[in-house]
Amino acid sequence: MNFATLREAIIHFDEFQNCRQFLMELRWPDGVVRCPQCGSERVTWLEKARVWKCSTKHSMRKFSLKTSTIFEDSPIGLDKWLPALWLLVNCKNGISSCELARDLKVTQKTAWFMLHRLRYAMQGEDGGMLSGEVEVDETFIGGKARNMHKSKREEKITGRGPEGKAIVAAVLERHGKVRATVVETRKKKPLQTLVRENVEPGSNVYSDALKSYDGLEQDFTHQVIDHAEAYVNGQVHTNGLENFWCLLKRGLNGTYISVEPFHLFRYVDEQAFRFNNRNDMDDLDRFKLAASQIVGKRLMYRELTGKTGEEETQSEIF
Repeated sequence: MNFATLREAIIHFDEFQNCRQFLMELRWPDGVVRCPQCGSERVTWLEKARVWKCSTKHSMRKFSLKTSTIFEDSPIGLDKWLPALWLLVNCKNGISSCELARDLKVTQKTAWFMLHRLRYAMQGEDGGMLSGEVEVDETFIGGKARNMHKSKREEKITGRGPEGKAIVAAVLERHGKVRATVVETRKKKPLQTLVRENVEPGSNVYSDALKSYDGLEQDFTHQVIDHAEAYVNGQVHTNGLENFWCLLKRGLNGTYISVEPFHLFRYVDEQAFRFNNRNDMDDLDRFKLAASQIVGKRLMYRELTGKTGEEETQSEIF
């Protein structure tokens, strides 16, 4: 498989055999297909149904390429799923559900569900501790008061400017990766926990003058830049994270427009994936990396909406 553009990806995955070969190589790189239920290698490919059948007796003998992946139980074909993944991992500012719905000829609701499942695949395991020069910072996510209608402003803004907004905190290894998460407050415990869980002791840590970072000097070489006086003092700055915040907010404000707070962490994970793989990978490599993370993950519609039972069935598009 060797293509570099979205157009080539769409043409390539329009053929089921190409989708089948791509996912088989990802799931079973040694070429031996195994039953996801029992691990047996005694399976038979049923061409007409496009599924395998396990020879071992158990409740789920038939399985497909989608079984035990984020695509499971979706009637949407792989010829749409895989180009959708390509778009999400390679569009710098993300892709909205309305745009994806137009591109794939599905409903907006279906496209929204697809994108959240793909974001789940982009959540990778954190590998090792950050070290060297590390920046730590936090930002507020939420609408600007001046852009709100008066009645909405009175409803939402009850205190200072940041009041009622979501908070995202992150640590960034310079010339390396970012780890970002949604936190409840900017108090010392959640912010310092983020640093201590992700940064190797003894590293150089740079932050702004927020009092919550006081005490980091016990385990790190902690230096502070007071933004009331300057934004850069030699190597002491948080401009790397300012770059990440700019990319995150450009996607949230320009592409997704309105993001519910309880879904915010998914959009943060999406942007962190693209940011962490921006330099050393081309579009195809990023796509392959995200595709390699689809196995063993499942995101149900009720998890996204909180709907269960009959209510879920009536609302479910797939």
